[in-house]
Amino acid sequence: MADDPTPSPVDHLKSYGFPRSLRLTEKTLFLEVYDRRRKVHAGPLVVYGKPNGGPHPRLGMSIGRKVGGAVRRNRIRRLVRESFRLMQHDLPKGYDFVINVRPHEPFELAEYQRLLARAARQLHQSWTRKPEPDNTNPPVPLD
Repeated sequence: MADDPTPSPVDHLKSYGFPRSLRLTEKTLFLEVYDRRRKVHAGPLVVYGKPNGGPHPRLGMSIGRKVGGAVRRNRIRRLVRESFRLMQHDLPKGYDFVINVRPHEPFELAEYQRLLARAARQLHQSWTRKPEPDNTNPPVPLD
């Protein structure tokens, strides 16, 4: 029975794919993250984050033309996306991350992983220390 090829339930939970459900693809989702105004600078990456209430982190990315030509931008995009894919189980659960890339020479994959882990940890600490105020009952102004 040790040669049973059926995957265990744990293997299914630790999938390292990057399905559409892990991506932020709509402009409204990006704007929601930007509107929360929680960001961390990690080297050439500016990482914005907000809790999404879901079971896993999601990633959105923005890379402008100032970063370089299409080849450089796509290389950096692939490296950042791959670092997120490999670290998705180690990042805080239930956050949306939007990464803006500033101009730089492409790093090794391990460096992007280090920067992303540090930024995610700092954003998580920021949200746990000072959660967003509840705006359902705003304070009544005094006359």
